[in-house]
Amino acid sequence: MTGGARGIGLEMCRQLADQGLRVLVGARGREAAAEACRVIGPAALPLALDVTSSKSVTEAVREAAGLTGGIDVLVNNAGVSLDRELRPPYVDEDILRATLDTNLTGAWRVAEAVVPRMVEAGYGRVVNVTSSYGSLALMDSGRRPAYRISKAALNALTRMLAAELSGTGVLVNAADPGWTRSGMGGPSAPRGPEEGADTPVWLATLPEGDETTGGLFADRRPLPW
Repeated sequence: MTGGARGIGLEMCRQLADQGLRVLVGARGREAAAEACRVIGPAALPLALDVTSSKSVTEAVREAAGLTGGIDVLVNNAGVSLDRELRPPYVDEDILRATLDTNLTGAWRVAEAVVPRMVEAGYGRVVNVTSSYGSLALMDSGRRPAYRISKAALNALTRMLAAELSGTGVLVNAADPGWTRSGMGGPSAPRGPEEGADTPVWLATLPEGDETTGGLFADRRPLPW
């Protein structure tokens, strides 16, 4: 789990551990990951993981494989939202680059390191935590443009990965947790972390033989791309 030390990520880790999974809690700082593991319990292991660094991703995945013997589930949850006041056509290139590096390229880096191992094993579940803000069909505002574009691109990556991995036993889907109380969502959001974590956890634990892949879901129901 990337971005697993707080908010929705922490709750997803807790729910996955409750279902019997050994959970690797990824966070930029190992101490933050370790504190989350103390909250989750003995099924959780801390992992220092900065998705904006290829070196960090490589080292973290190597460590994870050594600790568990393999990675069956990848939840790309790490994300940033930096441009709440910006509107197109104006662009802050620094914000755009930083947003894409975490929300899109970060998820891509981790998938590149993890997915080939899943293909070799013939089993895997990849969940990219996205937002309805990235749905082209639902896009009716220019608010938070860098964030929206990064999530639209993450959705495209989800579709491409799902197509490339068809028939391998690896399922790839995107989940919108909704506006949830967290560091990003803020304290006034209407949904609690438990509700926000439900759909990503459902997709992460799709049973053997399920063929659900290449979809975007919210509240366990499909959303338009």
